[in-house]
Amino acid sequence: MKKITVPEILKMKAEGRKIPVLTAYDFQTARVLDEAGIPVLLVGDSCGMVEAGYETTLPVTLDEMTYHCRAVARGRASALVVADMPFASYQVSRKEAKRNACRLIKEGGAEAVKLEGGTKAADTIRAITDMDVPVMGHIGLTPQSIHRMGGYRVQGKSKTDAEALMDDARSIEEAGAFAIVLEGIPASLAKEITASLSIPTIGIGAGPDCDGQVLVVNDMLGLMAGNRVPRFVKKYADLNRIISLAVGEFIKDVNEGRFPSKEHTY
Repeated sequence: MKKITVPEILKMKAEGRKIPVLTAYDFQTARVLDEAGIPVLLVGDSCGMVEAGYETTLPVTLDEMTYHCRAVARGRASALVVADMPFASYQVSRKEAKRNACRLIKEGGAEAVKLEGGTKAADTIRAITDMDVPVMGHIGLTPQSIHRMGGYRVQGKSKTDAEALMDDARSIEEAGAFAIVLEGIPASLAKEITASLSIPTIGIGAGPDCDGQVLVVNDMLGLMAGNRVPRFVKKYADLNRIISLAVGEFIKDVNEGRFPSKEHTY
């Protein structure tokens, strides 16, 4: 399978082809998803919640993102690897944003970075893209803004908020981003934004009319036992149950002396 690049993602929108995106945080998962044909792997700062057990994405550090990104980059052959810029890695100054974006490319092996924010983030996006580092934007429900939003709430429901999000999307496109994530917004608004942009939109909780869709891989594989799954998630497997059954069989075999057997002994 050919290597997926930023120009190929733009071509997919132009040709009306949908863009499936999944998160990945480790070598083995990245390899499996890549071999299955996923065109874009997002090394999300969601790793903090699903891999490290943080309550939000806010504690995730650039060191942690670089580590996860390196693992994913080693596991993929074809997919485009996009790395989230964690909270405080791009908000303090454009100089820091540029340096940190370069680190995710140089040390992490990413081929693009993603950062949250609309019009206010446009100058930062432009500064990074001016270095020839591709940027994916992210508007709507932006998890790094959870304290301002008062929780994980759908955005853009009022006319005023919808117009602001439309302005955000256009500002991100004009700043040079190659794609934009639309999270937690009404489907009708996502459809309107998608139709108005020349760059692809990637939806998550934003309805079916976006150019692509992204899910957290742990959610779609049913690995988040005991956690409330968002409404927009479709579980394609129940790996929590499968793993639990396998572990139960292992415990039973060890306790009853069936493992290791002769075939598993040197």
